[in-house]
Amino acid sequence: MSQPMPIGTVSRLARVKVATIRYYEGIGLLPVPARTGANRRGYDIMDVRRLKFIRHARDLGFDLNAIRQLLALAGLPEQPCDEADAIARTHLAAVGQKIDQLTALRKELEAMVERGTHGRIAECHVIEVLANSDE
Repeated sequence: MSQPMPIGTVSRLARVKVATIRYYEGIGLLPVPARTGANRRGYDIMDVRRLKFIRHARDLGFDLNAIRQLLALAGLPEQPCDEADAIARTHLAAVGQKIDQLTALRKELEAMVERGTHGRIAECHVIEVLANSDE
């Protein structure tokens, strides 16, 4: 068995902040590691891999509940992939909705800026639109 790694080393290897590692332990995404003789957390390469998995999933926008489910599925390598695919499809649909919302927001902001007179605040269309929430 390899030497347990300190939290700082794991943080650097997984590119995750120390506070984030502790948070993931606290919510059960990362198992609480054994303590060394000096009562320090001691991690192994599997912890680093798990943290990289979580970080990548977070980078892709998966929420913590989905990540928890995906981690559980990752521990069942012989199971069909259907449930993991369903989680990814659900997330993809949510991303599509966000893109649609952001596209609409962009159009609204572009119209607001384009219609502005760019003169004094008293004639500023941006201020007028924001002041009139019915528009």
